[in-house]
Amino acid sequence: MKKIIVQKFGGTSVADTDKIKNVANIVIKERENGNDVVVVVSAMGHTTDHLVKMAKSLTPNPSDREMDMLLSTGEGVSIALLAMAIQAAGYDAVSFNAMQVGILTENIHTKARILDIKTDKLRKNLEAGKIIVVAGFQGVTEDGEITTLGRGGSDTSAVALAAALNAERCDIYTDVEGVYTTDPRVVPKASRLEEVSYDEMLELAHAGANVLHPRSVETAKQFAVPLRVRSSFKLDNMGTLILGVDKMEIFKPVAGVAADLQQARIVVCDVPDKPGIAASLFGKLAQENISVDMIIQSYARKVTNTNDIAFTINISDLPKTLTVLESLRAETQASDIKVDDNIAKVSIVGAGMIDRPGIASLMFETLAKLNINIKMISTSEIKISCLVDKADAQNAVKALHEVFGLECDEIADVKGDLPDV
Repeated sequence: MKKIIVQKFGGTSVADTDKIKNVANIVIKERENGNDVVVVVSAMGHTTDHLVKMAKSLTPNPSDREMDMLLSTGEGVSIALLAMAIQAAGYDAVSFNAMQVGILTENIHTKARILDIKTDKLRKNLEAGKIIVVAGFQGVTEDGEITTLGRGGSDTSAVALAAALNAERCDIYTDVEGVYTTDPRVVPKASRLEEVSYDEMLELAHAGANVLHPRSVETAKQFAVPLRVRSSFKLDNMGTLILGVDKMEIFKPVAGVAADLQQARIVVCDVPDKPGIAASLFGKLAQENISVDMIIQSYARKVTNTNDIAFTINISDLPKTLTVLESLRAETQASDIKVDDNIAKVSIVGAGMIDRPGIASLMFETLAKLNINIKMISTSEIKISCLVDKADAQNAVKALHEVFGLECDEIADVKGDLPDV
């Protein structure tokens, strides 16, 4: 029985017909290695951004349902053109959208999660010797509504398909050569990681590394799908392999440094120090599908019996979050709601940090030497994140990358990567 390899190509990899021909050659090469191939593609280049711009020119607040209908069309173009290119090279290929495959999602528009994938049609076509091209980023509900998975959704589509098909591996092709210790556009001597664990990659993705979407890494970890991130344009480089930490040798406590500039901090001031306030606040945010990152509740003030609750969100959720908080103002009895969107989250990540003292103090000491003020701190076993002014983020990343010995001797050859959907 042939092994199944799932390949995913982002928008930069299929930006024009010449690049689509290049992708077809990569797919055919994998097929000639004796493997069955399922390909997942994003929309071409700036297609999604162009569609969003058109929608906003008609109405500032287009409905989520119609946005899903609109944005899902982008992948339809990519899959048909790629299937044609593979067929033109003499190989049998067939393209499917999410509805044709049966990629079932929850009934939430713009940020749906995959619930199930029907594999009968896929396996039937693989057994017939066909290369399958599937639209990423999209799904369908049980009652036939088109949904999309949110930014980075094509990564998630690919990993979910690999899990459903029990694939040997999922290869994520992009225009960078793998996962780096930090953004090479900020630190030119960033090192490419040969291997990184699911947990480290997940923390880096949540911390602002744009190579993989966190949900795709979560899915890969849950179903133990080996991931490889590699370039569509430099096939001699095998990129970065992402797998379980039990299969790795860890030589350094810190594997990478990341900065997330798309954060906003909100402080709900002077709320009563009593049970139920935090539950109500964060419960209402969850109902609106708003993800909260760092959370700090201040020590209660005895005179007024109140405290402050501070938390961070993605800046794209700020308008919706403020609407929720205003609706809760009477219930929470908050005196004020303060917003700071001129911030960044800087994080160090590494499985080698576990049970190794001194890592946090070295991070704080490094930032202090640069006179960078820390506004909030959060930690896990393998990550330490600090909230700083946005203007300080790049200097913080450069200094932390150097102090933890992550630089290499060569300048990374990296172009600006476009976010994929």
